[in-house]
Amino acid sequence: MIARVGLVQLDAGDDVHENTARALELAGRALDAGARLVALPEAFLYRGKTAGYRAAQAGVPGPLVEPFAALARERAAWMLLGSVAERSGDPDRPYITSVLLAPDGSVATTYRKIHLFDVSIDAGPAARESARATPGDRAVVADIPVADLQPRPSSRHDTGSLRLGLTICYDLRFPELYRVLALAGTQVLCVPSDFTERTGRDHWEPLLRARAIENGAYVIAPAQCGVPPAGNAAYGHSLVVDPWGIVVAQASDGPGVVLADLDPDRVTAARRQIPALVNRRPDAYGEV
Repeated sequence: MIARVGLVQLDAGDDVHENTARALELAGRALDAGARLVALPEAFLYRGKTAGYRAAQAGVPGPLVEPFAALARERAAWMLLGSVAERSGDPDRPYITSVLLAPDGSVATTYRKIHLFDVSIDAGPAARESARATPGDRAVVADIPVADLQPRPSSRHDTGSLRLGLTICYDLRFPELYRVLALAGTQVLCVPSDFTERTGRDHWEPLLRARAIENGAYVIAPAQCGVPPAGNAAYGHSLVVDPWGIVVAQASDGPGVVLADLDPDRVTAARRQIPALVNRRPDAYGEV
């Protein structure tokens, strides 16, 4: 079976209504091109100062999600909302949450970003994401029925499901999370991101390809581009990488849509040829 995905690349600013309209427009364009799963980047609704970020938080499901739930219902499609500011127990530190929407508009699952971006790069960004966000504490996988992902119209009647592993941006630098997801049967690793330009030009593609290769999985990574009103320039270059580590789709420098067809048989083939998941020796990985 073939699963058609559409990645939306955005240059989001600090106007939630404007960002919502632009994201819906580009998601609609991806759906018009045959995508059955549309993935949006991290922070697609708001990129700006901390006060505005806190003001933009809401519950999930809730008003931030509803316009996209309506589109999912209208087009009978799956949508991955890269991240929204979800209310937590601390009003100053909402969760950074990916929301997977089913074709009926319901929330299929959510993932709260585990690893927060606390870094200081020479001649580059200094950030302390933990000052404005609460970390999540669990890995998340989700199953999408194969029949939902066929390019339409389709006469095929495939059964089974495609298993997604949900992560966000800085999680990419923690391979142990992706190994856990792969061992849980994940075939597609999702990495919606707002990756900085300073680190992205050297690390973005190598890290995404590494996660694909070492786990024998597809990686889909919708990204932000441009310079937000308050913050560092984003790298863009949304990517789809296949289980052999080959880049099969890449966005241009600006906002837009990139499409790719995912074939789970390639996951099976990659893991058969290089059975790294089977050849693990956790008994020998003690502390040194």
